[in-house]
Amino acid sequence: MPVALRINDLSVRYADTTAVDRVSLDVSSGEILAILGANGAGKTSLIEAAIGLRQPSSGTVSALGFDPTSADARGRTGVMLQTGGLYPSVRPLAWLTYLARLYPNPAPPAALLESLGINPSGRTVNRRLSGGEQQRVKLAAALLPQPSLLYLDEPTAGVDALGRKSLVDIVRAQAAAGVAVVLTTHLIADVEDLADRVIVLARGRVRSEGTLDELTGTAAAVRFTAVADLPLSDLMNLLGPSYRVAEVNAGAYVVEGDVTPHVLAHITTWCADQGVLPRGLTTGRHSLLDLLAESAGNDEQGEER
Repeated sequence: MPVALRINDLSVRYADTTAVDRVSLDVSSGEILAILGANGAGKTSLIEAAIGLRQPSSGTVSALGFDPTSADARGRTGVMLQTGGLYPSVRPLAWLTYLARLYPNPAPPAALLESLGINPSGRTVNRRLSGGEQQRVKLAAALLPQPSLLYLDEPTAGVDALGRKSLVDIVRAQAAAGVAVVLTTHLIADVEDLADRVIVLARGRVRSEGTLDELTGTAAAVRFTAVADLPLSDLMNLLGPSYRVAEVNAGAYVVEGDVTPHVLAHITTWCADQGVLPRGLTTGRHSLLDLLAESAGNDEQGEER
């Protein structure tokens, strides 16, 4: 599939603070990319630079083959922000009818609202809608240009379970139709239900990248953190050829294979021989929440060193 979004060596700096640090990524048409990270990881600054709301300090962004600030890109890009972007004192249909004039080939506003469960003839103004209804109207605004590239920031925040399922189905349908989707969220369930690929940010840097299976593993394993760059050959000799041992990120280790008391004993003995204490030792399949915690923790350790 063609590349819809290409970010190359992008940095965003505010005075002495680097919010985004030389990030590179591609998003293909029909792909849903989820960007995860704790508060302050750089997600907002990255997305603002990608959609042309913020000038990068260095690096480049290509949206649908154009500069993201160009009319060619903006006319085919949809953006749903977590906060703002919803004019409060007008009715949904009037608001979308106004916005439709800004695009060369907009979807019919009334039909779009109806497809998202909002009565286009309703008389309630935006600020008096429920939180879930406001999210639906904001998504309608993002879909108004019939986008080829779609940015969604916390799209299911404040939405009940039934409404969330409907929004997830709509986003999947957009990707199935060839739209490239960039999703930023704190909700792990959204990532698990939607993402084809995940990028984890910590302090502006890409710490992990891959599919869900690549990041979380598909088999039982032992995971722990310690100092970075420990020699793994002795541990591999202790465990034998049926086990895989790797340092997946700086200071984050995984041992894949059958988890037994003897395996745990070998790991703790090996750590003792290295003079280190294994922290956060867990067994079982990895979770995205574990990965986020590891990324944030490893970054803090790196700053201490």
